Amino acid sequence: MGKIGYLGPKATFTHQAVQSVFPNEDYIPYKTIPACIDAVAKGDVSYGVVPLENTLEGSVNLTLNYLIHETRMPIVGEVVLPIRQHLMVHPQNEGINERLEAVYSHPHAIAQCHKFLYQYLSHADIHETSSTAWAAQYVQEYPERKIAAIANELAAAEYGLTIAKGDIHDYSHNHTRFVVLHKESDAFVPFSKEDGEKTTLLVQLPADDQSGSLHQVLSAFAWRRLNLSKIESRPMKTGLGNYFFIIDIEQKLDDVLIPGAISELEALGCTVSILGTYAYQVME
Repeated sequence: MGKIGYLGPKATFTHQAVQSVFPNEDYIPYKTIPACIDAVAKGDVSYGVVPLENTLEGSVNLTLNYLIHETRMPIVGEVVLPIRQHLMVHPQNEGINERLEAVYSHPHAIAQCHKFLYQYLSHADIHETSSTAWAAQYVQEYPERKIAAIANELAAAEYGLTIAKGDIHDYSHNHTRFVVLHKESDAFVPFSKEDGEKTTLLVQLPADDQSGSLHQVLSAFAWRRLNLSKIESRPMKTGLGNYFFIIDIEQKLDDVLIPGAISELEALGCTVSILGTYAYQVME
């Protein structure tokens, strides 16, 4: 398969997503989403995996903006991963939850575990870190301190930590969508199973935007019975009120329905680009 790039560091949820799709491959972590996408574009890695959307936080704007405005890299797959957060400590500090002095984690993880922290660890100082994996590594490096990290089970295994309390997140239905990128739009993605298919379009309304333009766009899909799982606006960066629309259709690109919808949109004066047509896998 070649090298697989992903938003690092290792032992993050993105790393976990990469392992679920590309087991036993060479993984290369990148510090930023743009660096990972650029690595795919330059051929430094064969595939790139970056986060696209989270149940609680919404879309990852940096991913969308970079794919739209900077490097138009095809989406060839998607993996949906449950976000399970655990409280972990150094093994020699097992059983000292009530005496923990500080908890370290990424701001999103801290926010996702607010109820637990408020109810059980209100006495501890909360410190934000650049990633959940960094927090786990920090706890591993300072066994003499009564501190804990919030991270996933991969981080606990990577840094030899003990999970003091599992599943401390506030919402059990939290998931993150990760997209798989490749230079070729028809690249093979070795999913162990396929839970569905999607086509993602980028639609720009006509320059002389008229009342009802968005309604006309949606009608092109509705009367063809094309199910849309998501529609989202993103700024074109050309002025206030100018937007792209990102539309997810719940099927792969076919020979009739989706091409027909695209032709109808273009006849209305819209500009349409295909960001990807791909299968997706939902992890348990």
